[in-house]
Amino acid sequence: MKRITGLFIVLSMISCSEQQQQKKKSIQLITLDPGHFHAALVQKTMYNDVDSVVHVYSPGGKDLQSHLDKIDAYNTRTDNPTHWKEEVYTGNDFFEKMVADKLGNVVVLSGNNQKKADYILKSLQNGFNVFADKPMAINSSQFEQLKQAFDAAGKNNLLLYDIMTERFEITNTLLRAISMDPEIFGTLEKGTTADPAVVKTSIHYFYKFVSGNVLTRPEWFFDASQQGEGIADVMTHLVDLVQWECFPEQTIDYLKDLQLDSAKHWTTDLSLNQFKTVTKAAAFPDYLKSSAANDTLLKIFYNGSINYTIKGVHAKTTALWDYQAPAGGDNYYALMRGSKARLVIKQGAEEKYKPTLYIEPVDKNFNPTEAFKKIQTKYPGVELVKSTTGWQVTLSDQYKEGHEEHFARVTQNMLQYLKNKNMPAWEVPNMLAKYYLTTSALQLAGKQH
Repeated sequence: MKRITGLFIVLSMISCSEQQQQKKKSIQLITLDPGHFHAALVQKTMYNDVDSVVHVYSPGGKDLQSHLDKIDAYNTRTDNPTHWKEEVYTGNDFFEKMVADKLGNVVVLSGNNQKKADYILKSLQNGFNVFADKPMAINSSQFEQLKQAFDAAGKNNLLLYDIMTERFEITNTLLRAISMDPEIFGTLEKGTTADPAVVKTSIHYFYKFVSGNVLTRPEWFFDASQQGEGIADVMTHLVDLVQWECFPEQTIDYLKDLQLDSAKHWTTDLSLNQFKTVTKAAAFPDYLKSSAANDTLLKIFYNGSINYTIKGVHAKTTALWDYQAPAGGDNYYALMRGSKARLVIKQGAEEKYKPTLYIEPVDKNFNPTEAFKKIQTKYPGVELVKSTTGWQVTLSDQYKEGHEEHFARVTQNMLQYLKNKNMPAWEVPNMLAKYYLTTSALQLAGKQH
């Protein structure tokens, strides 16, 4: 009997050891102080290389509960439910506890941006990889911390990567692919400050649906010192797309390749009733009173535009916020001018508020269908249809996925880089270039007052 017991203990120890080894091989997520719904969207999908146990460290409160409610909704949905297990620690020492516990190897950051750059830097200094939602820096002092963070990542052989979902929106992907085909696009024009060769405009809305429900936004979201102005927040996506599409797989040196020509910002007005609707709060918090007129109208600098040159090409990016979309959801416009054709993305009523890509040849008699076959080989199910201005790119159903699904794609990208240590060499300098431009533009826009 003793031999059987001893054998059972030995086998149990081997089994436990194998389980521990398996756990060591997996990627274990830590969610740090979640406060933005993007933190939950990272977990809307399960991943083969990621442990189902996620450790959450937070000071507690409504932001945390909102995050956990979203994860619970994914776990209990009827269609393809997830099976995350959230292990939560709350307390004022949540960051120190995370460092002491060391229960994961990837810190996911999406929340209040006031301390995000500090969290990024200290997480990397303590041996964690970091997967951070945009923006990673909302002002020039945070940009300096971000530079230190990338240095720490390099020295510690760690990954620091931001969540650029818009690269996975199919019209952006196709615009990039077509612009790389000289038979259709020609070469990228240089443009001028008055007539840029590259234009991007994004309109976001405070009142929106996420995972089928009206989104409740935290009160601090409307404080630019905590969330970041539009010129430093949403603008990061637009600047990223300019770099990624116009100079694919090329390094952007922010000290040599960028010139900031002008920048401006202006306010979006939000009534107290609108504020109550999207936050469920009874009144403006004290820290917003200085931005409120007569305690009934909040004025926040969430709109901005930047004119700049990148490797000699003139670009203009504009980020706008309004309360609620007249129809559809967030709205996007893009223009990229080539010597043979203009590539345009529209998302208006004519497009039924879905991003739609057009090819507008300079020579109206030019027919791109033969050259387009190379695109179709790579993207089967993509077709060309004649339009009033040229040609519309149509998509089969396999490409029609929403913004929320893009979080799984960018997460899978990050996991591949982490596992294979193969993040492209241009990614880090281009992230630095992006945040240098947005934070410098914010500084310049602020000098108007």
